Amino acid sequence: MGTIWIIVQQISLMFVLCGIGYLLTKAGKITQANSKVLGNILVYVVLPCVIAKSFLIPQSKSATEGLVLSGCISALLLCLAIVVGRVLYPKDGIAAFAAAFSNAGFFGIPLITAVLGAETVFYSAPFIALLNLLQWTYGTGLLTGEKAKWQSRRIFTAPYMIAIMVGTLFYITGLQLPSLPMQVLNALCSLNTPLAMFTLGVYLAVVDWRKMLTSYGLVKLSVVRLLIVPLLSLAVLTLIPTAWNTMKYSVLLAAACPVGANVAIYAQLYDKDYSYAVQTVVISTIASIITVPAVVWAAQMIWH
Repeated sequence: MGTIWIIVQQISLMFVLCGIGYLLTKAGKITQANSKVLGNILVYVVLPCVIAKSFLIPQSKSATEGLVLSGCISALLLCLAIVVGRVLYPKDGIAAFAAAFSNAGFFGIPLITAVLGAETVFYSAPFIALLNLLQWTYGTGLLTGEKAKWQSRRIFTAPYMIAIMVGTLFYITGLQLPSLPMQVLNALCSLNTPLAMFTLGVYLAVVDWRKMLTSYGLVKLSVVRLLIVPLLSLAVLTLIPTAWNTMKYSVLLAAACPVGANVAIYAQLYDKDYSYAVQTVVISTIASIITVPAVVWAAQMIWH
């Protein structure tokens, strides 16, 4: 029960921060342009720092095996989520994208850190890397109707990929940062939750609440993203021995998160239905305060 309470507390904290972003937007202190700046800081600075920092742990056989296992399982779970999204929404690219891809970076990492400790973000790094890779390739294809483009230069120069490569270098060599750079890294990492939630607060301020809350399609999509995909992920993870429970919880939390904000970002970029995309993010995020603890509770009942 302690873990569930920690999750509820962390999500409640995140909603309070969302509320601050909402109020600042309503007061005109944060605009759509400002939110894009916050998004750029998150994508290009903060999230890469969080990922890189997670690799600053002592090298061990167990950690290395866990990382490799996490990568394999993450690939399987993401492929499974993609299939679910494509089968249920063959003609709705935004819904297929939203069903498949969670907000593992900006929503999942704070949860994983609060529940399992900052060092366990290490195990979710492969999930986040593959998630972003698939969003940039397969996901954009869903929205544009074009075949997915695999641009190796774009992939390997992406902020999250650079962070993983730098982090892996530190992990393999055992190098540790001096005191001042480590303090800077810690300070930047601490920005992840507030900046991400302020940005989400902007979405809360611009969405049509009546239309969103009375839409059967959005409710159905939230059920798919928050229950069907996580429970399928739970079933797959249950096949892994309990010795890997820390890794399993890290990946499960990443998979159980609400719709990722990138669906709205990419919808705006490719001139698709931005309002609809924002609604998928908002309604699933609100519902996640119930579903994420429920999924973790189910995992505890099965894995212990």
